[in-house]
Amino acid sequence: MAASEDRESRPVLDRLACGARRFRDKVVIVAGAGQGIGRASARRFGEEGAIVMVADIVEAAASAVVAELTAAGVRAESFVGDLRDRKQCEALMARTKELFGHIDVLAVIVGGTIWAQSFQYYRPEQIEEEIHRSFWAPMWLCWSVLPYMIEQRSGAIVNLATSAVVSRYRVPYAAAKGGVIALTTSLAKETARYGIRVNVVAPHGTDADDRVIPRDYGVGVAAPDLPPEEVLERDRFFGGKGVFGVGESVKQEVPMGRKARAEEQAAAIAFLASDDASYITGQVLPVTGGATYPF
Repeated sequence: MAASEDRESRPVLDRLACGARRFRDKVVIVAGAGQGIGRASARRFGEEGAIVMVADIVEAAASAVVAELTAAGVRAESFVGDLRDRKQCEALMARTKELFGHIDVLAVIVGGTIWAQSFQYYRPEQIEEEIHRSFWAPMWLCWSVLPYMIEQRSGAIVNLATSAVVSRYRVPYAAAKGGVIALTTSLAKETARYGIRVNVVAPHGTDADDRVIPRDYGVGVAAPDLPPEEVLERDRFFGGKGVFGVGESVKQEVPMGRKARAEEQAAAIAFLASDDASYITGQVLPVTGGATYPF
């Protein structure tokens, strides 16, 4: 077996045996940990010795991740709540402090586009929902954790944006994630004097397990009927693999010629959260397989 294949086939938490414990005894909140990049990030932090607070909107998803981590010897707890709600974000921070005494890292892996269509076809309630999901949750999470990190004069926040801020068919989502980039870079300048670092990862298309939580979870807003020509053009852009696939036009942007793995995005998130990035703050880290964007 090739060395690269061997690395990819290692069981979850094998890094513990390898001595990679950058987060030994650190308390890490992973918001949006129930699936995809969030779940991979919870695993990665657990692999490196963290105490993990698994936060998600769906109880079954959060419980499954906690069970997986606990079975592997990681101390983990779950928090179930709608993190678009400020009071839920405040409750998450208070519960984490109550259980573990401090908060070292906040990884904000929430949001996600719901619809894909040209901007003129979005209804007002769709626009509001896209912004609510992908911008307000990171805003309230960052705001809620600050008192704890300022008091202890340390902490790392890693947000998640997207390369889609300069793409098509997702203008409200792109605007929301563009706001997350602005939130990150501005907040980093304010909090550096307290020993707090704030950075953001901007992924390109990423493969992940099947979604536990559907994109329209809890939305209650139906997609509009689109003109046939709009559907045809949009589906061609996305490669005929559903509106969230990756078509040839998108693949051509990626010199590495493939989508990322969720574990690769998690590795970037863990790096920025770790002391290996102790002199890095206010930065956007594109994890895009070589595709370039004007961040």
